[in-house]
Amino acid sequence: MKKVLITGAKGQLGLSIRSITEANMPLELIFTDREELDITQKDAVLSFFRDHDPDYCINCAAYTQVDQAEKEPDRCFEINVKGVQNLVTACTESQCILIHISTDFVFDGKKGTPYCTTDKPNPINVYGTSKHESEQIIQKALSKYFIVRTSWLYSEYGNNFVKTMLRLGEEREEILVVNDQIGSPTYSGDLAAFLFRLIGEDNQEWGVYHYSNKGKASWFEFAQAIIEIKGLECMVFPTTSEEYKTAAKRPAYSILDTTKTERLLRPDILRPWLESLERCLQKSGD
Repeated sequence: MKKVLITGAKGQLGLSIRSITEANMPLELIFTDREELDITQKDAVLSFFRDHDPDYCINCAAYTQVDQAEKEPDRCFEINVKGVQNLVTACTESQCILIHISTDFVFDGKKGTPYCTTDKPNPINVYGTSKHESEQIIQKALSKYFIVRTSWLYSEYGNNFVKTMLRLGEEREEILVVNDQIGSPTYSGDLAAFLFRLIGEDNQEWGVYHYSNKGKASWFEFAQAIIEIKGLECMVFPTTSEEYKTAAKRPAYSILDTTKTERLLRPDILRPWLESLERCLQKSGD
């Protein structure tokens, strides 16, 4: 039986993984969050791996507060870079396969067409820079790994754009959302299922993969869909990134090319983003 360690298990992806575990036995899953395993503590990480000897480690532990990272870069790098270095050291020692979750924010958004896995990253904010550095650490040190870049992740768990829009849609008569940033909203439950497919099919095509739901949207279009599906009376109006300034710069276009992923695990692994949004909102309303 394969033993799979999940770090950052209380985040939305970790919780999504936990929610579908019954359909993915006979894997032995070890869920840890900071209380059980602080990835920034090297000795603790090495000790945990020696005690549990996992076959796979899915690293969901990350500093993901994009704007806050501009104010506390040291903390962001401690988790996203130092923490990953510790996991890489432990995986090397224990011959564990690392599955690391990365982001579309490693790109600058200037390409204008979907980003391939071979495109050169050029992050434009602290968070993206930290995730790019973690990718480089993995690629230099390990031969058996999966780096999975995803985009605009949301779920029925934790804090995310969908839950924010639902809250604002209930509280306000109108909201402004930027219309000049384009990406692919991705349901965390779909990403979790993809990760299990990687493990369950014992895939050994190591390297960088892109996973997002199919199609594209602006944040404005994403918000419109959320409000419409839930039947809220709140009006959604477009604005620009220039008018709605944030601490961190964000790529204007961050669509991920998923061709490599589709070749690996068949096109049916990728659902249209609107279909997955409807599934998520239905679950959150149950």
